[in-house]
Amino acid sequence: MTTTATVFNGNLKKALAGLRRINLEGLRWRVFDAKGQVLGRLASQIATVVQGKDKPTYAPYREDGDMCIVLNAKDVCVTGRKMTDKYVGHLKERSLKDQMTKDPTEVIRKAVLRMLPRNKLRDDRDRKLRIFPGSEHPFGDRPLEPYVMPPRKVREMRPRARRALIRAQKKAEQQLQGTGDARKGRKREVKIEESDG
Repeated sequence: MTTTATVFNGNLKKALAGLRRINLEGLRWRVFDAKGQVLGRLASQIATVVQGKDKPTYAPYREDGDMCIVLNAKDVCVTGRKMTDKYVGHLKERSLKDQMTKDPTEVIRKAVLRMLPRNKLRDDRDRKLRIFPGSEHPFGDRPLEPYVMPPRKVREMRPRARRALIRAQKKAEQQLQGTGDARKGRKREVKIEESDG
């Protein structure tokens, strides 16, 4: 991410809307790169910064959050089959895939807003959130700070699932070696000897 932005070709009026209502003194401009990030994890980090919960001066009744600029909204990822099975809004009218093609910024905006508390500060926090589908934005003259996402903690397998995986691997190895029927063969031999004797 560079601190100087290229020429912004988008809707400048929409990008700068509501900035006059925000007291910009003392606010940091944090830049989030959504490329390859999981939607929910990204939205929770943005919600934390917009509320100001990452600051030691946080109070739930005071608006201390920083300005958040989200770039590359069109490249955000989701896990599982949510791209086709998840619907945006309350009615099954538009899947997440359709919304990403129509307006990818709205997907991130809704994810962040639904993680914010429903109170009088919500509209002010929404004004501090600027989302762009590409990598270009009109805030190149501001002192931008790139936000580093915390590493994703991948939990080890649960013990039961691990045991099942080990059993399946052993079974596959035995079938490859042909020793999987060794016990069954012994029982058959014993039954054959009993019937002969």
